Amino acid sequence: MAAQPKIRMTPEQYLAFDRDSEYKHEFIDGEIYAMTGASSPHNLIVPSLIREVSSQLKGRPCSTLASDQRVRTGKKHRYFYPDITVVCGQPHIVDDNHHDTLLNPSVIFEVLSPTTEAFDRGMKFSYYEAIESFTDYVLVSQDRPRIEHFIRQSDNTWLRSVTEGLETRLNIQSLSVSLALSEVYDRVEFEAE
Repeated sequence: MAAQPKIRMTPEQYLAFDRDSEYKHEFIDGEIYAMTGASSPHNLIVPSLIREVSSQLKGRPCSTLASDQRVRTGKKHRYFYPDITVVCGQPHIVDDNHHDTLLNPSVIFEVLSPTTEAFDRGMKFSYYEAIESFTDYVLVSQDRPRIEHFIRQSDNTWLRSVTEGLETRLNIQSLSVSLALSEVYDRVEFEAE
């Protein structure tokens, strides 16, 4: 995450602030971080992913949620806005009269950007790991057709696989979903190497 002025808040102050704000903010250990705008490839990839995942989950007990869904991780009350969240079964929502914070995501997709990639791979992933229901972490490159998929194993380790190239498919077994990278990256133009 980019360096920003530090504003310290309690989780309750953060939630009140974030709900009243025109923009979304993430919250980590008492500090808030403004969510910035996204690139054109990012803005093409996210709706393509939502379309592809949602169409395959139709009629099943899983829901695909867009980036406006706040997710709380662990007991320290860290709050994030993943690019896409899939929740399977009954959503567990914080019971605070606002009902806008999810506690039990199953699969989280993050589209990587140059400013957030290191954080998405590192600390954010470690915070997501504290969520018991969290089974799959999907990191989507926006500068080439490449997706990394981390799958939680029974011993709480993570198995990493990489799917690369527009002719390939990413299979997410926990959801019984198969994503063609040509559809995920529909209309995204890559710079020649």
